[in-house]
Amino acid sequence: MTKISPGEAYEIVAGEGRTGLILLCDHASSAVPPEYCGLGLAAAQLARHIAYDIGARDVTLGLAARLGAPAVLSRFSRLLIDPNRGLDDPTLIMRISDGAAVPGNREVDEAERQRRIARFHTPYHRAIAGTIRAAQARGLTPLIVSIHSFTPLWRGSPRPWHVSILWDRDEATARAMIAGFAAQRDLVVGDNEPYHGALEGDTLNTHGTLPGLPHALIEIRQDLIAAKTGVDEWVERLARVIDPIMNNLRRDPD
Repeated sequence: MTKISPGEAYEIVAGEGRTGLILLCDHASSAVPPEYCGLGLAAAQLARHIAYDIGARDVTLGLAARLGAPAVLSRFSRLLIDPNRGLDDPTLIMRISDGAAVPGNREVDEAERQRRIARFHTPYHRAIAGTIRAAQARGLTPLIVSIHSFTPLWRGSPRPWHVSILWDRDEATARAMIAGFAAQRDLVVGDNEPYHGALEGDTLNTHGTLPGLPHALIEIRQDLIAAKTGVDEWVERLARVIDPIMNNLRRDPD
């Protein structure tokens, strides 16, 4: 795999540039810079899903290596600031997440909010935009795929889906992915479950919906990718779904 180029807010896998596929991982890391003192949380809280998407980074890196695709991944916890939220979203900086109070966010004022935007949120999105421009400069049609994960249980209720596709206006890409996973025959596939893909100002709205680029968000249940064997399995499952979509884009760039 091409060496990862890091920044404080993001890391980039350069990829081989063979296709227009671009992988994103908004919630790849639970890292909190030392000066934030873990946001006042115990280490066990920062290991939970409230801080990052368990397994998503490993799947993203594995898929980037498998398909030779560039990838942009966050390097900071979503509890510092959520890169998958618009700047006017009230959940941009969470004071309480899944029952856990976040002491380091309790007194965040506008000056601190702007510092976190400038230090983490903006550079991450700038890196995504630059990766998209680089693909377009090579004459490629970008397909933006964002990798996330979701908890097996929510408030005591089991979530039956193994994988879900979240989407807004790009129904064609979503339907192709849903059909591709369903064809594997042993999966329960969600369509805008357990979340809906239409969130104004989020990552795919900003970089996919508004510019009119093909895109989709893939949610994988966390218990399926918590260990390396599961990650390896899901890298192959995703590759089998994404490859035909990329082939269609190359045949019909419009």
